[in-house]
Amino acid sequence: MITINRTFTVTTPAGPVLEYLRDFGHTEEWDPGTQRTTRNDAGPIVPGSSWHNVSKVMGITTELTYTLEEADGDRLVFVGRNEGATSTDTITVHPAGEGSEVTYHLVLEMHGVAKLATPVMKFEFERLGTETAARLTEVLGKL
Repeated sequence: MITINRTFTVTTPAGPVLEYLRDFGHTEEWDPGTQRTTRNDAGPIVPGSSWHNVSKVMGITTELTYTLEEADGDRLVFVGRNEGATSTDTITVHPAGEGSEVTYHLVLEMHGVAKLATPVMKFEFERLGTETAARLTEVLGKL
């Protein structure tokens, strides 16, 4: 299992940050591995809303279906699944002065044969976690 945690502050208040991050389709703007994310359903974004995500990591393209599992107050939980992995992305946003503090927590569990790649993938996801935090800081600061 791979676990990545990053906490950073942005100048944008918590409300707009949470509203922006609630739409997983925005991952194209801040997730360095994401190539494309498309919403699978329509209407308001609520728990149960889902997206088809295409990402490329270490030269390997993978597709996951992400579902918003939880949207309670200051916390969003997205779970992405395919045959080879389950990714749980938990984003927590708290007010911090006039801006906000964002914590991005990723738990990635590889399944089957893909589990053998976990040690190598851990290093890559540490790097991606740092790049994700930098991109999110930039994008959220412009809201």
